[in-house]
Amino acid sequence: MTREILAINDDSILAAGLTHLVTLFRKYGDITVVAPRQPQSAKSASLTMDTPLHLNMLQELGPDKELGGVRCYSLDGTPCDCAKMGINMFIEEGRMPDLVISGINHGSNASAAALYSGTLGATMEAALYGIPAIGLSVDSHDAHPDFSTVDRYLDEILEQFFANPPAKGTYLNINFPDIPPEKVRGIRMAKQGRGRWHKEFVRQINPRGTEVYWMVGEFLNLASGDDDMDDHVLMRDGYITIVPHTIDTTDYAELERLSQLWEL
Repeated sequence: MTREILAINDDSILAAGLTHLVTLFRKYGDITVVAPRQPQSAKSASLTMDTPLHLNMLQELGPDKELGGVRCYSLDGTPCDCAKMGINMFIEEGRMPDLVISGINHGSNASAAALYSGTLGATMEAALYGIPAIGLSVDSHDAHPDFSTVDRYLDEILEQFFANPPAKGTYLNINFPDIPPEKVRGIRMAKQGRGRWHKEFVRQINPRGTEVYWMVGEFLNLASGDDDMDDHVLMRDGYITIVPHTIDTTDYAELERLSQLWEL
């Protein structure tokens, strides 16, 4: 059976990571691309509510031997807008995507970056619809990163994914270190790493004398030394990391604890 795959990213329709993603996934099925016209990093699950969106058909390729077909659209919205648009396109056609893939993001989405990631905002939207979803990132902000580690290990990961897909409402955040394939130490299931940014703004005076701030920041590692499951630490140590995230953000242990303590 040919899979119907919806591909999204947050680095824009022109990003090298998206082009490479389509190349890698065509052997798994037909691909519909709906990606932002402009870069939309760090937009998380934000939506465009107050302005109309423009959807533009850019390209359509038929199946080629063992490769699926590709239809490609740009949307002047956020990654989550793109996910909604793509899913609703399928619904209007009387079907649903079998898989949503987002990426390949230029830059890590490990640790606290997962909270802000537009790449994962798109996968979160897919999970809301009950569609299996994967966010893929490589730890490099280069405009043309080295994807050879992704090329080497992605099939191995997808083999496991298709054989044992995550539960509904769960999406996967997969981060590849920016190292050659032969230096990868392995693939590890991980948890969202503990860390955050500090010293986040640089103050400047622009040529007109107005005070402005640039967001930069330094990453502060809050992982303890006795826990080896933090994704950003594992990736730093040469592992590919896979974190299952869920759209249900309820803290059930705290729900139980506070229910017993609070007199409501």
